[in-house]
Amino acid sequence: MRGPGRWAVLFALVVLAVVMIFPFLIVAMNAVKSPAEYSSQGPLSLPDGLYLQGIVDFWNRVEFGTKLWNSFVISASVSVLAVVLSVLNAYALGIGRVKGRLWILVLFLVANTLPQEALAYPLYYLAKAVGLYDTQLAVIIVMTAIQAAFGTYLLSAVLGQFPKEILEAAEIDGAGRLRSLFRIVVPISRPTINVLLIFFFIWTWNEFFLPLIFLISNDTQTVPVALGVLQGEKYMDATMSSASALLGVVPAVAFFLIFQRTLTRGVTVGAIK
Repeated sequence: MRGPGRWAVLFALVVLAVVMIFPFLIVAMNAVKSPAEYSSQGPLSLPDGLYLQGIVDFWNRVEFGTKLWNSFVISASVSVLAVVLSVLNAYALGIGRVKGRLWILVLFLVANTLPQEALAYPLYYLAKAVGLYDTQLAVIIVMTAIQAAFGTYLLSAVLGQFPKEILEAAEIDGAGRLRSLFRIVVPISRPTINVLLIFFFIWTWNEFFLPLIFLISNDTQTVPVALGVLQGEKYMDATMSSASALLGVVPAVAFFLIFQRTLTRGVTVGAIK
């Protein structure tokens, strides 16, 4: 691409980057301001120094270390379990070509598009009935089912294009279905699986609505729930609100940056294929 079109694309990318980064910078600046400085100079001024007491107060007030651990346990469990279920389901639907494959995929797609508000009422009473209410296991089970529905739909399309010759050669060599899955299909599809794993972790980490319903104890709540509940209290000042938002987004951003190369490789490999 040359000429005006190239500069238009570059300009659009720069504008997009500014629009995405600017709110984060505002939050970061206000997180290190004192309440007096925020009141006198406003939210758009540069901080005179690093005032970290707001971050410390917020961390201690909500026991943020516990919330981080809860979010990590739930997100890691959901991402791994959802990927495993997605691979097994997609292997049966995409390669196994089970009867009624199309209708099953439509069912998974419909289940993934249902609004969470429609699921909250029955899931709440179901968790109450089986004794899983206010436990992290309830959130893990529900979120695993939701994420696996999307993962199954995506991986079924990918595995549906898997070369049959490779599987036929493995069958001639005496490899069974499970061996073909874990020795051939999974290694070849690893870039796509890694992308799903990263997205499932981030999506579950940022989930607010369902954990808000299922987790009511302070010891079981996740980071988004702690941030949302605290925002409504009258004693919450603007600098502490910014500190809470900054602490809430940093782990997800750090996780994304750590696995950025894996994500890029997975998307690139999928595009080349």
